[in-house]
Amino acid sequence: MSKDVLTIGGKVFTNRLFTGTGKFADNRLIAGMLASSGSQMITVALRRVDLSAGGDNILEYIPKSVTLLPNTSGARTAAEAVRIARIAREAGCGNFIKIEVITDTKYLMPDNYETLHATETLAKEGFVVLPYVLPDLPLAKRLENAGAAAVMPLGAPIGSNRGLETASLIALLVENCQVPVVVDAGIGRPSQAAAAMEMGADAVLVNTAIATAQDPVSMGRAFGMAVEAGRMAYLARLAEMSALARASSPLTGFLNE
Repeated sequence: MSKDVLTIGGKVFTNRLFTGTGKFADNRLIAGMLASSGSQMITVALRRVDLSAGGDNILEYIPKSVTLLPNTSGARTAAEAVRIARIAREAGCGNFIKIEVITDTKYLMPDNYETLHATETLAKEGFVVLPYVLPDLPLAKRLENAGAAAVMPLGAPIGSNRGLETASLIALLVENCQVPVVVDAGIGRPSQAAAAMEMGADAVLVNTAIATAQDPVSMGRAFGMAVEAGRMAYLARLAEMSALARASSPLTGFLNE
């Protein structure tokens, strides 16, 4: 496992749990969560970054060793997402950007069409683009061709904690995409994160399930362990399932035979 690393945008990650900064009851918990989980990338909404706020600036709680993944939360069009990404880079947040374009205010589903167009523009400008999308294989291949550094399909609606409701569609991306597949949104239990990794996902991004737990620091550790276990199981090649029972020991050679 020591040599099993994930490379995105030229950066090497030894931990495959990405985390978020939203919904924490106290932002001071973020540093502890990062330390306990081992997470090396964290997403932050640009509208929560205030470089003039001093101690109230969300960035003050994120160690410099952790890669920032600004997101375009609040964007409803590709043009708005592009503008937010450019502002984030000018503000010193780096070249990584999570494209999040949501026009559906009821279910908060990402707009794949607008996301593709934002990716095309920003990849040409040198951004390391991680687009958040509904799991759609043809779209994922278009995102690859557009220069996306990874694709981030949702497991279930944002903040729902319902797990891998789109597992069969995510599996298609895992099997066919050349860029890393990062399962984002909906994962609510460490066991669900482990399941995503067992499927062959390259990483998972978890925010709500950690931030809203009664003990976010301990929950971060639990998710970190689950992701590592799931990845280890995937690399070990899981045993095939069978419709029939298979004895673990021979059914012959009993004492009375």
